[in-house]
Amino acid sequence: MYEYAIAWEWLAFAARWFHVITAIAWIGSSFYFIALDLGLVSRPHLPPGAYGEEWQVHGGGFYHIQKYLVAPATMPEHLTWFKYESYFTWLSGFLMLCIVYYGGANLFLIDRHVLDVSVPVAILISLASLAGGWIVYDLLCKSPLGNNTWGLMAVLYAVLVFMAWGYTHLFTGRAAFLHLGAFTATIMSANVFMIIIPNQKIVVADLIAGRTPDPKYGRIAKQRSLHNNYLTLPVIFFMLSNHYPLAFGTAYNWIIAALVFLMGVTIRHWFNTIHARKGRPTWTWIVTFILFVLIIWLSTVPKILTGEKDANAVAPAFQQFASDAHFPAVKQMISTRCSMCHAAEPAFEGIARAPKEVMLENDGEIAMHAREIYIQAGRSHAMPPGNVTDVTPEERKLLVAWFESSVGEKDQ
Repeated sequence: MYEYAIAWEWLAFAARWFHVITAIAWIGSSFYFIALDLGLVSRPHLPPGAYGEEWQVHGGGFYHIQKYLVAPATMPEHLTWFKYESYFTWLSGFLMLCIVYYGGANLFLIDRHVLDVSVPVAILISLASLAGGWIVYDLLCKSPLGNNTWGLMAVLYAVLVFMAWGYTHLFTGRAAFLHLGAFTATIMSANVFMIIIPNQKIVVADLIAGRTPDPKYGRIAKQRSLHNNYLTLPVIFFMLSNHYPLAFGTAYNWIIAALVFLMGVTIRHWFNTIHARKGRPTWTWIVTFILFVLIIWLSTVPKILTGEKDANAVAPAFQQFASDAHFPAVKQMISTRCSMCHAAEPAFEGIARAPKEVMLENDGEIAMHAREIYIQAGRSHAMPPGNVTDVTPEERKLLVAWFESSVGEKDQ
């Protein structure tokens, strides 16, 4: 079974790498076409139906690009579609969600002090929220409100703030932020799969059949593309947030999430404005800086304690690690090598909060993080960084023996 933990770790790494590769491809093409679209210039010599053109230089050559708002008069012989970047980004992200948060639900998804549910129930809540989010969003876009682009975006922002609050009352802080990113990314990818590409296929089919395409399909696709444009940067923040407990593990994490969405809007507005050659709105960076300072301040506000818990209580799912014969020696070793950083009040100089909000001060916390201790400090030398607390080879062997003995007993 301990080989399973190592294989699972590498599987998670492979999925994360794949996700990053596909996300770079999707975001890169998306940002490029948004900038291209905003920079188009209308000139008298353009062919019938062309909206604008742009000259660009890159890679030692010049590019002359023209855009048709509806479609050209005839179907081009070669047509490149941009869709698989989006599809594989979502699929690889969902694979990561399954590996890390569903596969490790007791540790990463469920916080029984927030909501005490079983693993299947927690996973169902997660899946339902992602599917339900798209349904609500799509209905709003297709409602009369959808005719008012900025009014619609204001309502959608309210929905995102509500989801930020809701997720923090369902899951761990880390899982809440990851789900908020997945919730938003699901909307973005579904926009491509359910709206943008189908609408473009309708236009292509009309061209092939010799019919004049309806311009409404382009307008609808453009609106969804605009939403994706403004949602991209917050999604990146939430996908990276699991490394930064000051974002997800603080008292007002849902307010921090709400402000991150606003920061994404201000940053993208600056880029969109300069790409459209409408000046350089410096005020957007001032607002972004103020929002970021506010986020930093919110991350320092103490949590409100709602009650004491038994410091040495061990959840049933991790009981085998606390009852193993190696555990007393492991606990002693961790108290001298690890808990000066992984504590509610770290004693190590320069550490203000426990890394990734991982506490290793009592039986329950040590047992709960057994797998991470095994991978990070037993099988590898990732922890402590630079071996600053001088963990010996014998102590690392102890951690390995503890974990492998515990999971071995569970199999018997």
